[in-house]
Amino acid sequence: MVSVAWGTGAAGAVSLAVTLAHPLAGMVSDSAPLLVGEVSVLLVLTAVTVRRSSGGQAAVSAGLSGLAVALILLRAVWQGPPQLTFGACAGWALGAVAATGVGLYLRGLDDKRRHAVEEAARAQRLGLARDLHDFVAHDLNGMLVQAQAAQVVADTLPEPVAEALRRIEDAGQRVLASLDRAVHALGEPGPGIEELERLAAAFAPFAQVELAVEPGVAVRQEVSSLAYRVVTESLTNVRRHAPRATTVRVEVRTEGEVLRVRVEDDGGGRSQSTRAGGFGLTSLAHLLEARGGKLAAGPDRRGWQVTAQIPI
Repeated sequence: MVSVAWGTGAAGAVSLAVTLAHPLAGMVSDSAPLLVGEVSVLLVLTAVTVRRSSGGQAAVSAGLSGLAVALILLRAVWQGPPQLTFGACAGWALGAVAATGVGLYLRGLDDKRRHAVEEAARAQRLGLARDLHDFVAHDLNGMLVQAQAAQVVADTLPEPVAEALRRIEDAGQRVLASLDRAVHALGEPGPGIEELERLAAAFAPFAQVELAVEPGVAVRQEVSSLAYRVVTESLTNVRRHAPRATTVRVEVRTEGEVLRVRVEDDGGGRSQSTRAGGFGLTSLAHLLEARGGKLAAGPDRRGWQVTAQIPI
């Protein structure tokens, strides 16, 4: 809603300029319908901006439009007594305060609705994961029981067969443990931007990771976790498809209402077609699109670049 914020700020600035021009030029406005119409538009813009725009944008733009509403009666009463002028401005300022209150109220409702939807989706994903865990675990347990039972008579089996049964049992135990960890992780917030340094250090044996994270960046945990997933998937693709890469640059910064993530490597242009078909990036792109963001991946001058825009 950057355009709405800019429009509100511009409308408020123009209205203030016209108001101040009246006493400077010695003019007095006597068109009440025009004043009421202008005030109505400014109040609507103020409420919409407070509801939709970020804190800084809302403060500046809504502040200009609210001040314009408070002072607009100067066009008609600037020649009157100071008490009348002050009272008129104070009375109309209440309208700007009311519009701001309406915008804040609607903003709160939007936040509650968004959090409710996110929580419902999270609960649904967790429920599906648990169901999948139960179904897969049931079959795996059946396989493990058979493998363990077969080992009871291992003395009558050739050693290669007994060793294969032991490996089957060990692999099944590891899969069950992985399923438990995956379901547990779904119930808790994942790692975020604060974990990128650790991730970069772990990737060091494959290539040097240059981190450029905006100082003091503060976003919701869900947004931070998405940024971390984008970087993780990008680094995974570098390791799989760009073995010649020596440097990977990771940039994370905010741009208005968007958190921008860019991962660029110097792995050259070979095997680039295999990178575009990765399931991880494709699923992330669909997830971001569903939340109003976008993800793009493609070759650049040095190798491969992944860019993501995540709505804050």
